[in-house]
Amino acid sequence: MPMVRIKICGITNAEDARAAAAVGADAIGLVFYRKSPRAVDAVRTQEVLTALPPFITRVGLFVNADTAEVAATLQQCPLDVLQFHGDESPSFCRHFDRPYIKVLRVTAAQDLRPAVDAYHDAQGLLLDCAAPGVWGGSGQSFDWWRLPDLGKPWILAGGLHAGNVAEAIAIARPYAVDVSSGVEMSPGRKDHDKMAQFVARVRGT
Repeated sequence: MPMVRIKICGITNAEDARAAAAVGADAIGLVFYRKSPRAVDAVRTQEVLTALPPFITRVGLFVNADTAEVAATLQQCPLDVLQFHGDESPSFCRHFDRPYIKVLRVTAAQDLRPAVDAYHDAQGLLLDCAAPGVWGGSGQSFDWWRLPDLGKPWILAGGLHAGNVAEAIAIARPYAVDVSSGVEMSPGRKDHDKMAQFVARVRGT
């Protein structure tokens, strides 16, 4: 099995960004959803991005933002990948001429082919738990299952932490895993020991 990639999402400050890179994260996520306790503005984003070493993928998370909001963020923040967590259409996701990941909110095993076909040009698909009224990551897990080959990378999220990520990978066999609340001391503040433990468990699978 190829090495599973790791994204640590909800980074809000330079210290946590440096720590995420130091423990071996492949990507960090910045939340541009105002209702999230992990939301960042352009100034804070610049501080985070400046703190990162080379070769860490910078992902921006949006939830039902309008075109102007996403475009304005991209003018100010050099993001590598866009991650759409809401009801964004395929045409909206591809409008910004930037690689994108589409989040699918699931509860259990289901046929993902319609989404694969609709978002055929997505760089990848991210599976997160469908929690009513909660957007941008709920911190809740769903029943993992082994997916067939979807023809594109997919990412597992939702309720992951050092204690369950090895089992999740063994069952679901994702391309990557995405963690936020599972490595926090409080919303928006990462626990550096938890991040190190999480990465070690993933690398050990």
